[in-house]
Amino acid sequence: MAPTLKNQEEHRNEDPISGEAGAHPIATGVGAALGGAAAGALAGTVAGPIGTIVGTIVGGVAGGLGGKAVGESLDPTVEAEFWRSEYTKRPYYNKQYGFDSYHPAYQAGWEASTLGASWANSEPKVRQKYEESKWESEGGAPKLTWEEASAAARDAYDRASARRGSH
Repeated sequence: MAPTLKNQEEHRNEDPISGEAGAHPIATGVGAALGGAAAGALAGTVAGPIGTIVGTIVGGVAGGLGGKAVGESLDPTVEAEFWRSEYTKRPYYNKQYGFDSYHPAYQAGWEASTLGASWANSEPKVRQKYEESKWESEGGAPKLTWEEASAAARDAYDRASARRGSH
């Protein structure tokens, strides 16, 4: 099944302000919060309350940019398109299911690779994320059981970990 323009647009992960592909609001927010807290605390010890406020703002911007960089180290659009073209070639592929059935497992796997933990330590979190996904009701695709989906999640986890150099 070839990706349609609509599918590609849905998976661009666009920035809501600039419209650029590759927005990572969670990674940016986490980076901003952590960077702001650290810089604010440091400035507060050196320059007092005003230094804390200035440090928090500067640290938030710097942390947000750092968080965005981490989030962009793996482009979800690229991952989805890779798996869309590859899933039928995998040993676990069942022709009864289309890409939309496998996609939540792949996504749970590649997202878990950011944790830097081994698959054995990550698998319970990946399974929980997969099983809590509302893909079946939102996308209309039949949802795989975890037993059917786990090999796909592991496959995406391994690929993403290797691409990040953390495997």
